[in-house]
Amino acid sequence: MILHIFSNLLQTQTGHTVQQAGSDAHAMAAAEESIGEYIITHISDHVLVELPPLFGIDVSITKHVLMMWIVAGLMILLFSVLFGKAKLVPRGLANMFEAVIVFLREDIVKVYLGHEGKRFEPYLFTVFFFILFNNLLGLVPGGSSPTGNISVTGGLALLTFLIGIIEGIRAHGAFGYLKGFIPPGLPLPLIPLLFVVEIMGLVTKHFALAIRLFANMTAGHVVILALFSLIFLFKSLVVAPLPVFGAVAISLLEVLVALIQAYIFTMLSGVFIGAAIHQEH
Repeated sequence: MILHIFSNLLQTQTGHTVQQAGSDAHAMAAAEESIGEYIITHISDHVLVELPPLFGIDVSITKHVLMMWIVAGLMILLFSVLFGKAKLVPRGLANMFEAVIVFLREDIVKVYLGHEGKRFEPYLFTVFFFILFNNLLGLVPGGSSPTGNISVTGGLALLTFLIGIIEGIRAHGAFGYLKGFIPPGLPLPLIPLLFVVEIMGLVTKHFALAIRLFANMTAGHVVILALFSLIFLFKSLVVAPLPVFGAVAISLLEVLVALIQAYIFTMLSGVFIGAAIHQEH
């Protein structure tokens, strides 16, 4: 990924320098603008195949949509091959994935969802691996991370939000679920105010869930590209070792961040769903 970015930036800057060699000041300003545009282009989504709107909804195939299809296909193929046949003792890659699943079950499902958690394992495990694979493929040269798109993270957070509401109503009934937002013994005049505050808090928690994943996955790409930009802004290879070393370090850190963010999103999803079911806690 780093060599790919470095090559693209070098080509962009070289072409720009030839055209703007007459004025150093103007060249510097234009270089900054060019690099800024490159960063935005790299982290933003763009249409690959434009399709006519369906019921007023844009269904064009974008790069992020394609990446999510690739991830979905990869997950189906990978887990079908690894776990298509029951094995008493899984080996190799299957053993690694089973260890991760057992960890998620013990650390999230049983802790936050209790004995009813088994029903939510398919959703939580799917969300974890879907986010993880998307995060990691975003580090591949030429790839893109859909989790750096607020529409994608917002959709995932919306799923958690809806599951929590549906399961809360299923467990307590519509009235009982809404009653759970009001602490017992609260003075009557404060009930409407606190009810609104609790509803806003519920929405805000899930909004923050989407923003957290989006911001963390976008930040890493921006930092790497910004570090490389220093080489061209200073117009000197003397400063190159520091940005390159920094970019390599950030890239390695992003691998860890990809794993952590997938875990955090899954854990908080389990917490929010569990809170809706077990309101008494």
